[in-house]
Amino acid sequence: MHRIILTVLLLWSTGASANAEDWPQWRGPNGNGVSSESGLPLTWSEDENIAWRAHLEGQGLSSPISFGDQIIVTSQIGRGDVRPGNHPTLGQGGDFPEERSMSGESDDGVVFLVESFHRVDGRRLWQYRLPAERTADSLPEVHRKTNLANPSPATDGERIYAWFGTGQMVALDFEGKLVWEKHLAKEYGPYTITWGHSSSPTLYGETLILLCDHEPSSYLLALDARTGEQRWKADRGQGLRSYSTPIVVPGPDGAELVVNSSERLEGYDPKTGERLWYYEEPNRFPIHVPSFSEGVIFMSRGYRSGPYMAIRPGGRGDIAGTEHLLWHVPTGAPYVSSVVQYEGVVYLASDAGILQAADAETGKRLFQGRTGNLYTAAPIAGDGKIYFVSESGETVVLKASRDFEILARNRLDGRFLASPVIANGLLLLRSDNELIAIGGAPDQTPSSGEN
Repeated sequence: MHRIILTVLLLWSTGASANAEDWPQWRGPNGNGVSSESGLPLTWSEDENIAWRAHLEGQGLSSPISFGDQIIVTSQIGRGDVRPGNHPTLGQGGDFPEERSMSGESDDGVVFLVESFHRVDGRRLWQYRLPAERTADSLPEVHRKTNLANPSPATDGERIYAWFGTGQMVALDFEGKLVWEKHLAKEYGPYTITWGHSSSPTLYGETLILLCDHEPSSYLLALDARTGEQRWKADRGQGLRSYSTPIVVPGPDGAELVVNSSERLEGYDPKTGERLWYYEEPNRFPIHVPSFSEGVIFMSRGYRSGPYMAIRPGGRGDIAGTEHLLWHVPTGAPYVSSVVQYEGVVYLASDAGILQAADAETGKRLFQGRTGNLYTAAPIAGDGKIYFVSESGETVVLKASRDFEILARNRLDGRFLASPVIANGLLLLRSDNELIAIGGAPDQTPSSGEN
């Protein structure tokens, strides 16, 4: 009964008519990286269990989304501006002859792409092109492991929302036609953040909520999803930084918007932008996205072996030392990859090739195992399996268990930085230049979300 109530609340919060086959936003229908589907693929290779492959014209770190018979993905073509100095390592397991920059290879100008592919056979349905607009004669600087197509798109079943690291945003219909367009850097201030903007849009009813924690100014912005007009704006001060995506969770007194930033974790009222609670804990690079399951927010802070914790919604003011901070582990979380909670276990994947698990009730470590891989992508779970996609193309499939048990190790050629997706019985992986659908031939009967 609790699971049924939770599902109804989350579908109400997004406003989407998502079914079990759809993956309409970053981290899936419930925003926690968990799928309710069964019969998901276990083994594959370059010539085994591949439903289809689609070439991507551009590059990006955004994850695809799926709704009805369309799979949507965003990319960048053209060379952007790279930040001087040292850069994060492009982990490739020794399989690549050279490091390839995600910032692009061409000097012909930067263009952002929104592409739609058919879920049954992978054919391209349409493509929308958005020329990147420079502010102050430059583009925001990134490192070689990223570009300006970091944010994942989102859909409410009526429109597709795509956001890019320049501050440009478009809302498209399901034929790829423009509904509305905004340039947030021009309207609200420059998009200046070390390594580039990465937060994805969050949907709440007919409201689109955007986290813009950038060094010159930081704010939450709520737009009318139908028109792009501002509904509210919550100023958060200067000097904050966040690469995370907020999520909306049901609390005891109403919905709460959970935000991970460089100074603290916070809960906001998504209807008004009023801050409800906070937990002070500075962190240089907050990347991880909160995950909500079984009435609890599971959270890691990011950066080098940072903390991870469990929080119960409903707090007010400073929740440190209160019953709402259920547990807190001060170190051991991944740098980039978000956590996933599945069947009472919290799973984590580090950029040092370590997979670990903790008890969801206490935070106590259950196991830790090395795989020899590097992980940027967030793990996803479903059908009794946990999928960990490494940068070098190997996906390690763990059994959902309190013990370290590898079910399969599956290798594909390419570099994989984007997080995987489960939709319509398929596992979708995005490499530098391909969208790959893994699993049996999907049902050709359109789902209720078809447009």
